[in-house]
Amino acid sequence: MAIEVVPDWMKNLEDEDVVFIKSFVMASGSLKEIAKQYEVSYPTVRIRLDSLIQKIQLSEQTENEPYIAIIKRLAVSDKIDFDTAKVLISEYKKIIGE
Repeated sequence: MAIEVVPDWMKNLEDEDVVFIKSFVMASGSLKEIAKQYEVSYPTVRIRLDSLIQKIQLSEQTENEPYIAIIKRLAVSDKIDFDTAKVLISEYKKIIGE
């Protein structure tokens, strides 16, 4: 029986992100092929991939600060605006003494 190990950066992704990654791998990394599958333009797929890259980078940068990771994830996902995220992170850092 194989033990499933899911990397921390992947745990922070939404289901649709994981589906996109799988599609990307199955298309051998071809953004043109992904655009065709999703019936969207190449620039739309490029933006989606860039957003996903940001999410992964944020996850890796903030794995020691789960609160900050949550705030950044909400901002990248457009659930809160970046100005609000900056204020929340700044206030949090004041509280913890950074």
